[in-house]
Amino acid sequence: MRIRFSLAALVSCALPVAAAAQHASTVPLLPERTVAALAGELSGASAKRNLEFITRQHRMRASKGFRAAADFVAAQAKSYGLEEVTVHEFPADGHTMYGTQKARLGWDPEFAELWEVAFETHRDLITRKPGVRIASFEDEPVVLAEDSDSADVTTTLVDVGAGTSEKDYAGKDVRGKLVLTSEAPGGVVPLAIDKFGAKGVISAAQNQPNAWSREDVNAIRWGHLDSFEARHTFAFMVSLKQYRALQERLASGESITLHAIVRASRHVATYNPVTALIPGSDRKAEEIVLSCHLDHQRPGANDNASGCATILEVARTLSKLIADGKIARPSRSIRFVWPCEVECTLALFHSQPEMRARFKAVIHMDMVGGGQVTKSIFHVGRGPASLPSFVSDVGQRFGSFMNSESQMYAEGTGGKYPMVSGEGGKEPQLGDLAEFSMGSDHELYQEASWKIPAIYLNDWPDRYIHTNFDLPANIDPTKLQRAAFIGAASALFLANLKSSDVPALWDAMENASLRRLATMLDRRATLPSVEAAALTRNFLAQERAAFESIASFAAIPDSVKQSAGAYFQQLERITGSPPPTERASGDAALVFARNASVTGPMVVFGYDYLADHTKGRAPPKLLEYQGLRGNGEEYGYEVLNFVDGKRSVREIRDAVSSEYGPVDVALVTEYLRSLEAAGVVRAAK
Repeated sequence: MRIRFSLAALVSCALPVAAAAQHASTVPLLPERTVAALAGELSGASAKRNLEFITRQHRMRASKGFRAAADFVAAQAKSYGLEEVTVHEFPADGHTMYGTQKARLGWDPEFAELWEVAFETHRDLITRKPGVRIASFEDEPVVLAEDSDSADVTTTLVDVGAGTSEKDYAGKDVRGKLVLTSEAPGGVVPLAIDKFGAKGVISAAQNQPNAWSREDVNAIRWGHLDSFEARHTFAFMVSLKQYRALQERLASGESITLHAIVRASRHVATYNPVTALIPGSDRKAEEIVLSCHLDHQRPGANDNASGCATILEVARTLSKLIADGKIARPSRSIRFVWPCEVECTLALFHSQPEMRARFKAVIHMDMVGGGQVTKSIFHVGRGPASLPSFVSDVGQRFGSFMNSESQMYAEGTGGKYPMVSGEGGKEPQLGDLAEFSMGSDHELYQEASWKIPAIYLNDWPDRYIHTNFDLPANIDPTKLQRAAFIGAASALFLANLKSSDVPALWDAMENASLRRLATMLDRRATLPSVEAAALTRNFLAQERAAFESIASFAAIPDSVKQSAGAYFQQLERITGSPPPTERASGDAALVFARNASVTGPMVVFGYDYLADHTKGRAPPKLLEYQGLRGNGEEYGYEVLNFVDGKRSVREIRDAVSSEYGPVDVALVTEYLRSLEAAGVVRAAK
């Protein structure tokens, strides 16, 4: 029997909040003079100028291009008056472990070209004709797959279709030749290179698939090879148009000879994340962090020069407003971090534990500038269910404010603070106040090893992500300015949060909670009674935990505690009292604890900690599972996060099922057993 709720109770719960909102100031959480100061100083045009320099660098991890971008960011941060500006140096040597991330070697490509070679015969003399250049690294660096090694090969081309199954090679001689494939080069190499002796790969793989992936046949998508393999090989990426033309010619019986030249190397290097600080007035050593990721193939404008330039603009703006006396120095310090994605962040966490221990919350920006041509949707994302926090509601409250202000401005009905850049668009933001999604460094901050709550600002989908068309021309300065406002406003509120701010914060949280309630009730209506009860229990527990998380920042006044207590009682009446969880038995009753010496998620870059530490064991089936709202990677991330030495396997299963959709307890058990075999968790006694 499904749990029922009272519509009258829901209305009675919502009305006081709606009434209060009607009389509230348009400006949320911050004094209006602070919002006015931000609006007057933030510049999308300034952010885009910094972005344009960054996009001129081929910013692969631990490379010369990354270091050039890092030095530029550091110089700008110093010129803006930030303190403790540091370009760090951590080993990128192929073996140092930063928690669950094994350091990859640096990779520096210098030159790569792919030519078609033609010959002519005259009086039995075969001569080489001028060739046609198919790909040039200098023109478009994306043509060379990451971690390609040096080569100089002239040979014929063989179409192997996907190239990921032995049947793709039946009747084909690829030894010493180049293979043409539709799939990712890293997945083709074990058969094409290792088993059948090909020399290299030509790929048209469509990574980051979305609705527009195959619409622009001239787009070339980013490819990757295995960073840790000792073999030396290479791969070129081509567009769908080029791929189809080559495929058709081969199918007609034509022989195609190609000349591939690559000068590139994997070598011992250093990771060079940049950090900088706006010191707080209160020397309690707590810091609010703004982060991004600086690495990407050139140009990489939205992904992620946009996030890097935007937090640099936040740094410039806050530093100037403080220096000019327009805003007070925040109580907590504000830290800015420009790393290479995931691996540099983990290197920073493990190499600078004293710094990381001061991190109180993070605002992470990964792709925040896509203009209309990119088809991108802007999101202000929450944290995962495993880390309920009020911090998410702060970011979404400012996101909602920006939606409203820009909408009124675009419609001509008002909008005092639309944050419009003179060089940008005037359309409304219409940002999505989203649930948790994975995909960038915010995962690391919120992972159970550290539990640092995050606000995630990002564009998705994006038509040109990981292609040669992710260009500065597609970036909208207005969008950069609005993202900068959400980031700056959130950082200031969190950095200054004190007890007297909690009533306004609770008002914002109560409104957000009602929206989540509506979503929960909608989902619950489709579930069997047992799953519906688990969803209700977890929803109520997470809403309470988010409220209680305020206490880690500021004392909660008694009046707010009483208001919140009454609200949660109303929630329980609305949702009905779910029956208690049935007593688990067998493996479902097991309780696991985290091994504190293994820190970080299982999903990192170019290295699989779980597979490496469970060799010979079949991969856990959970990682291939597709739920109602999540994939296997997401289930795996949250299962590990929920391990706390208290929850049973059944309780963990219920929690991840509430977040992503029902999953069999046996899949969760198998995954935890795999983690146990890898030494990541242990069965609690």
